[in-house]
Amino acid sequence: MRIYNGKSVFNGIAIGKIRVYKKDVQQVKRTKVTDMEAELSRFASAKEEAVRQLQGLYDKALKEVGEANAAIFEVHQMMLDDVDYNESVENIVRSQEVNVEYAVAATGDNFSQMFAAMDDDYMRERAADVKDISERLLIILSGKEDHTASAKEPAIIIADDLAPSETVQLDKDMVLSFVTVHGSTNSHTAILARMMEIPALVGTKLPLDDTVDGKTGIVDGGDGKVYVDPDEETLLRMRKKQEEEQHRKELLLTLKGRENVTLDGQKVMLYANIGNIKDLAMVMQNDAGGIGLFRSEFIYLEKEDYPSEEEQFQIYKQAAETMAGKRVIIRTLDIGADKQCGYFDMEQEENPALGVRAIRICLTHPEVFKTQLRALFRASAFGNIAVMYPMITSIGEIRRIKGIVSEVKAELDAQGTPYGEPEQGIMIETPAAVLVSDMLAKEVDFFSIGTNDLTQYTLAIDRQNPKLDEFYDAHHPAILRMISMVVENAHKAGIWAGICGELGADETLTREFLAMGVDELSVAPGSILPIRKIVLETNVKEYKSQFMYEEHD
Repeated sequence: MRIYNGKSVFNGIAIGKIRVYKKDVQQVKRTKVTDMEAELSRFASAKEEAVRQLQGLYDKALKEVGEANAAIFEVHQMMLDDVDYNESVENIVRSQEVNVEYAVAATGDNFSQMFAAMDDDYMRERAADVKDISERLLIILSGKEDHTASAKEPAIIIADDLAPSETVQLDKDMVLSFVTVHGSTNSHTAILARMMEIPALVGTKLPLDDTVDGKTGIVDGGDGKVYVDPDEETLLRMRKKQEEEQHRKELLLTLKGRENVTLDGQKVMLYANIGNIKDLAMVMQNDAGGIGLFRSEFIYLEKEDYPSEEEQFQIYKQAAETMAGKRVIIRTLDIGADKQCGYFDMEQEENPALGVRAIRICLTHPEVFKTQLRALFRASAFGNIAVMYPMITSIGEIRRIKGIVSEVKAELDAQGTPYGEPEQGIMIETPAAVLVSDMLAKEVDFFSIGTNDLTQYTLAIDRQNPKLDEFYDAHHPAILRMISMVVENAHKAGIWAGICGELGADETLTREFLAMGVDELSVAPGSILPIRKIVLETNVKEYKSQFMYEEHD
């Protein structure tokens, strides 16, 4: 038996045959041509076919993983029209009088290396995208069929890496799991894997040869391990663990409809994080009490131009009506850092995580902000909408927001347009906001703690840099003390405080959050019932007397 360690993308146990997936390596030869126009015509035809294929992938992904996660295939279509990419291909063909296959391969390599060398994490991820579209063009130009990573029988797929287009083509009924040698936990592929709920690992240093191909394997997504040719004892232990997980899932379904209240009567709101209205079905299925984070930036990221007020209004209205009176907290535009919209034409920044992002973009682009606020306030007349502002660091920012909100309401009044009076809250994502949370609490209706960025800024660690994983500690005492401070200051001011970052779904901290008095936990829909189980089994007073979060110091 051999054991290999990787980074977990999605939990779960998979047991079955291993299939090593190897891409068809495109052997590109450099040949002289005399008819350059004919080569460029072939290039144009290949691009048209690539766009057709990508549209098909988008449609498939839309049904399986939602609009936000399907958007990568729209990005790939746009990249095919990138002026720099196309000019590079044409220039190589014309200046060197070579075949278009060579020009595409050379351009793909050059652009991929350029993106990979950039400091910005978002731009580094584009290196894989350039490789993907270049490989697609080469397959089309060669006349070969596009191969996918599907298998004839259910199998554990092991590969060097999987492009987003390959991942979405996986037949979920035939794929038990996938494991890649490279790739990051924040890549598009990892995100798609989570949405598809396939146990998956990345960064797993295992051989891609006959020593693993066709062998019996076990993937433990929770522990981040791959077992090749497991012994009988390991096989039995993992089968038992797999059965226990399935039994646990079935038991969780019995918790649907139960109130989120501890043994000693403390209540907590369990809400869901979503990216778009297509995720509402998952919210209902998992019995969430509301939506704690609607990431409105995906509306912008999926568009090629600014979404109109009416477009946004219809989306927010649908969410409010579907949730039928349950609270829907919509975060205003939160782009910047690793989420970029090309049509905003933002200047490149040396450190975008500390740059013009989130509320800073809204306050420096007031017309864009007002368009979204108009849509939100109009939609609030149709349900229980709350508005949440990200990356707040000062009272001055809140007062500027209030001034813009007053202008929006005055405009709606002048037009005779009906609107509601939504709750207005802020995200606590920086140490600055934590330290003045007693002052901020007097200005808003609620707090939602964004633990992802709070941890990043507090520990001075780029959470998307895998080289810093050993230094990243989401349970750091400083983080837990900050959360406790924010909750305490919120309650003193008579407002509620929740958590909408990934830490909210950390089941090892649920009891500590209850002991701190956290009022709301907003998590991925699939985490609602597991968290509810812990809540129902907890006696907070007893827990406080035995073990409190200060003991982590």
